[in-house]
Amino acid sequence: MVKLALLWHMHQPSYEDFATGEHILPWARLHAIKDYWGMVAMLEAFPRVHVTFNLVPSLIAQVEAFAEDRARDRHLELGLKPAGDLTEDEGRWLVANGFHAPYERMIGPYPRYAELHARREARQPFAPQELLDVQVWHKLTWMDPDLLAADPRLRSLIDKGRDFVEADKALLRAVELELLGMVIPAYRAASERGQVELATSPFYHPILPLLCDSDVHLRAHPAAARPRHRFARPEDARAQVDRAVAFHERAFGRRPAGMWPSEGSVSDEAIALMAQAGIQWIATDEDILSRSLNIPLPRDGYGHSERPDVLYRPYRVGATGTAAFFRDHTLSDRIGFHYQSWDAGAAAHDFIERVCEAGRRFSAATGGEVGTVAVILDGENAWEHFAGGGRPFLRALYGGLEACPDIQTVTMSEASAFAEATADKSGTVRELPSVFPGSWINADFYIWIGHRDDHRAWTQLGELRAVFDARAASLSPEARDRAFEEILIAEGSDWFWWYGDDHCSDHDREFDDLFRRHLRNAYAALDAPVPDELHVSNISTGPAPDRLEPSAAPAIILDGRQTSDHEWVGAAHAPLSRPAGTMHEVAAPSMVSEALVGVSATSLYLRLGGRVAWLAAANSVFLAIVVSVPEPRRIVLDRGWVAADTIVEATIPFDVLGARPGADLGFNIQVCDEFGRVLESLPVGRSWTVAVPELGRP
Repeated sequence: MVKLALLWHMHQPSYEDFATGEHILPWARLHAIKDYWGMVAMLEAFPRVHVTFNLVPSLIAQVEAFAEDRARDRHLELGLKPAGDLTEDEGRWLVANGFHAPYERMIGPYPRYAELHARREARQPFAPQELLDVQVWHKLTWMDPDLLAADPRLRSLIDKGRDFVEADKALLRAVELELLGMVIPAYRAASERGQVELATSPFYHPILPLLCDSDVHLRAHPAAARPRHRFARPEDARAQVDRAVAFHERAFGRRPAGMWPSEGSVSDEAIALMAQAGIQWIATDEDILSRSLNIPLPRDGYGHSERPDVLYRPYRVGATGTAAFFRDHTLSDRIGFHYQSWDAGAAAHDFIERVCEAGRRFSAATGGEVGTVAVILDGENAWEHFAGGGRPFLRALYGGLEACPDIQTVTMSEASAFAEATADKSGTVRELPSVFPGSWINADFYIWIGHRDDHRAWTQLGELRAVFDARAASLSPEARDRAFEEILIAEGSDWFWWYGDDHCSDHDREFDDLFRRHLRNAYAALDAPVPDELHVSNISTGPAPDRLEPSAAPAIILDGRQTSDHEWVGAAHAPLSRPAGTMHEVAAPSMVSEALVGVSATSLYLRLGGRVAWLAAANSVFLAIVVSVPEPRRIVLDRGWVAADTIVEATIPFDVLGARPGADLGFNIQVCDEFGRVLESLPVGRSWTVAVPELGRP
């Protein structure tokens, strides 16, 4: 006999820009309609299977908002807009962003969607009907796979396949709202019937040990480089935990007994904070146990643990006695990364046999005790790579677990209670005086604080936190609370996950932009100047800047008009193409249709064409330049440097920009409204670079 404690972790960061109310990325909504309801609803068919779901508050808050139709994102807005009313730019955006799904499982199986994808890859134009079909298919393919098979409304759309009408979109939206509204009640019901335990994580998913003291990273890497300022805000860590517990109780009707610390990140100080909030159990990775005990936990050639007596039991940690489970990362990774290409039945059989073998080995090593195998992994992102959205595998797994006489599935609290009940006679629970500080990745925090881009972000966060301390007492409670909320969001792990060269995605720029937006929003709430560097990307990896090579200094008359055909000869045409992954700045039509850049020995010259010209002439917008090289700075262009009529012309002295003769100047242009809000930034997702002429050269 062996107990299997299976935990599915459901997490999305807070994608909302509180200044605009827009959710910059759509993943909380899309995963809600594809995974979150179905993952718990399907358990009704397997009543003897007990599992734990860890629901991050920042995710649940967004699901609530979308379910109540009070949240918006660009995918949603442009997906609902009548296809015939889409502007040319919006159509391009839809084509660029309407296929964010794995081709093999979510595009290729549907002939019309695959046909549209091929059209995009061939760079062929899309007519309004084709755009409408993209609008429908992009949402339809993200729908819950069980509903796709059973709901007659969705079946009718799949059977129709093409030539959709606006009424089809309205029908799909109605199903979407229904599904969003079912998510939280389904988890509450599963919890109330005792089949499922609901746990939580710190509210905005921060790395708690780093909030308590960023130097904790040095335990694993004593010689590691560090941010400019040490970050030590245990009070913020406490706020993240306390808010999570209170939110969970409001959403689900009871306080959580357990907490999956964000990314399995633990330290003695962080565990003590969780215990003070009433948390009775936590979980992390087996590598943390190995480092804490200072013993190896080897595997044999088949991946079976050779120290089952150490791994497959909970521990009481530190003075608080908090129960700690250490996940079997080999078994967890088999679900997350390996079984997606297997036959569902074969994968389920392999997993069940491995759990049974773990139980047999534990019993043999301990003289007949019953072990607890903890399997903990992401409960959402793996399934789009499985056939049938993972449901055939999960049904085979749950059915096999119910039928297996040697495995008892338990929630984490049930596993903890069993271990405590048998502790005196079997020693099932052992003491662990201290934990080695680290996460589920390599038992350290390198992913979130090891790269120079991470260091820059932590330094920016620390400097903002110091400004908050200095100014908070003089603010209204509303402004203070708004600023602190933005700080808590910026402390989330996801922004740091995508910095550096450890991980990359199509949306690294969006995550970087969102992090800096939250910092800027906090400065605005504090009524404090926004540091120039927060307008410059923290990303030092990825695409190189666009290098411009003007051939001669322009001979312009600063009047906002094309005075002669030779006025801008020698200037370089600056590319305005936009990366497909940049979703938050391409939905609205661009205000700039053309950009030319020139240089002389003393100045940088800009010419912008498009709607920006008449908006600037009417004083409805103003321009700023954001310098990234040599040193970050943001300069609002003086009206004496700019003229606007049929075009915008600007002459900007190099000395104001901090540019040095013979060196490179990297920069972006911002178009801002009268309140200083950035309406457009050029170029999108990168920068332009020019060489500053040597002194004495024209």
